[in-house]
Amino acid sequence: MIKRIVLPAILVVLAIGFWFSPNFKEIAAGVAIFLFGMLFLEDGFRAFTGGILENLLAKTTDKLWKSITFGIVSTTIMQSSSLVSVITISFLSSGLIGLAAGIGIIFGANLGTTTGAWLIAGFGLKVKISAYAMPMLVFGVIMVFQKSRNLKGIGYVLAGLGLLFLGIHHMKEGFEAFRETIDLTQFAVGGYAGLFLFAAIGIAATVIMQSSHATLVLIITALSVGQITYENALALAIGANIGTTITAIIGAMSANHQGKRLAGAHLIFNLVTGLIAIIFIWQIIWLVDMISGSVGIADDNYTLKLAVFHTVFNLIGVLVMAPFVNRLVIFLERAIPTPTTSIVETQFLNNSVMDFPETLLTAVRNEVFHLYDNAYRIIAHGINVHRETIESDVILEDVLKSNTVFIKEDVSEEYTRSIKSLHSAIIDFTGTAQIRLNADYASHIYDLRRASQRIVQAVKDAEHLQKNIDYFAASENDAIRNEYNNIRINTARILRLIVQLRRDDPDVDVFDLDDNKLSAKEGRNATLRNIDTMIREGQITAEMATSLMNDLSYSKAIISDLTRAAKILLSARNTDLMEGQSIIGLEDEEIHSLSKTDYT
Repeated sequence: MIKRIVLPAILVVLAIGFWFSPNFKEIAAGVAIFLFGMLFLEDGFRAFTGGILENLLAKTTDKLWKSITFGIVSTTIMQSSSLVSVITISFLSSGLIGLAAGIGIIFGANLGTTTGAWLIAGFGLKVKISAYAMPMLVFGVIMVFQKSRNLKGIGYVLAGLGLLFLGIHHMKEGFEAFRETIDLTQFAVGGYAGLFLFAAIGIAATVIMQSSHATLVLIITALSVGQITYENALALAIGANIGTTITAIIGAMSANHQGKRLAGAHLIFNLVTGLIAIIFIWQIIWLVDMISGSVGIADDNYTLKLAVFHTVFNLIGVLVMAPFVNRLVIFLERAIPTPTTSIVETQFLNNSVMDFPETLLTAVRNEVFHLYDNAYRIIAHGINVHRETIESDVILEDVLKSNTVFIKEDVSEEYTRSIKSLHSAIIDFTGTAQIRLNADYASHIYDLRRASQRIVQAVKDAEHLQKNIDYFAASENDAIRNEYNNIRINTARILRLIVQLRRDDPDVDVFDLDDNKLSAKEGRNATLRNIDTMIREGQITAEMATSLMNDLSYSKAIISDLTRAAKILLSARNTDLMEGQSIIGLEDEEIHSLSKTDYT
């Protein structure tokens, strides 16, 4: 409803402005060109996010100061705190980074965005940048039409910069022409009333234009020609800083609970920073004058002093908020809790991770791990083994053969609650995702989808096993009880091995999966060869033998499916390992040739 009212109102106001003032038309055109340049610039930098930025982000956010530094550097390079915010939400939603690291990046992005004010005030208004705009646009457009992804990216960046320069030129020309017909400083408001009023105007302008950079350009160009007072310009800059959070909030609407928490952190940081700047405005102005004087900025060079102010109050915000990041994380986790439902839902799959190939791939992999975690619990309980036992160092044979207490869990019911809907969501999401990716990424997504299918099949086989394990593992018949305990032990071994591999246990590696599979197969074949002897000697009945043979097949399938799924999931964390595993790892046919005759 609000959108239906606001958009027509903005269009009507613009139309009236165009009708009555050609100068207003030039300023508005400058803003439009500048915003269009921002879109080109963002598209250009997106071309370079297919692995480079993602890998850098994963390695430089393990400490708060590194996260803040990454935010500063990336925003300085891309000149878009909005793009950095959207990327961070995407990475957080996919599980590539944690909430504390994401908050650090947002803090750094707020500092990084101040470089835009320095560039505009120190360079954009001193040089006739429109002379550079045209060549950049020409070269940029030519490169945009090239087939190479990197050349396209460079072309978009050049064209974007050209449009930015052109937009600044038109805004400056418009305000200079305005000065001849109307003096906007007559609308200046002093004191705290003016601070709050112009901060609100700055917020509104940034919300409408979706770019604090565009608002800052307007403020600086208007200030450079004396159309607004220095104090009101400072208030507008504070408002622009607060208003930029709307981009993060919009980006978080399609994100999971982690993305929403980050948007909340962004809003809190900018509100606190803005309030500090307004409350201590005169002290900050004094500090700005002192810094400006020490670096040689003239007393009447208000555009550069505005850039100093913008940097100082954002730096104060970071210094004030950085010590409370952990407390902020706790608060946000309480305020926006992880959703709980009777049917397990996806944790990492949402529209916000679709923007970048690496975040999409990581989100799918993490979701398949989520599926496996649910399957792990169900399979372990289905063979009557506690996860604590699997994850400990105890000897499985000693514990399981002496265990007579069984876990009551309905595998069929848990499959419906924790597996079925989750697997369906993965299938649906990956089907859409593969269309957006190049061949390499699409291949990895397909492998993860196969891993998901293997995990689901293992749970279904565990469902078949559960009834007979509950019955025969408690049997007074020693022979059949021992055989079913062996099934439990072999299944528990693959679960334990996967736990060890996920922990990066130095005593195991991904190739141990094949060794375990081969060992289980040899034990199963030995049992099958011995079944006839056990029947003849009256150790088990023919009915018991039939059940045992069927359940040995289910056990074989569980171990095989979990082995294949683990290879895909664990190797996906390391491309070199994936390639090595594909070369050295054993296929089923090779395992069959290494083992004795397969009796199944």
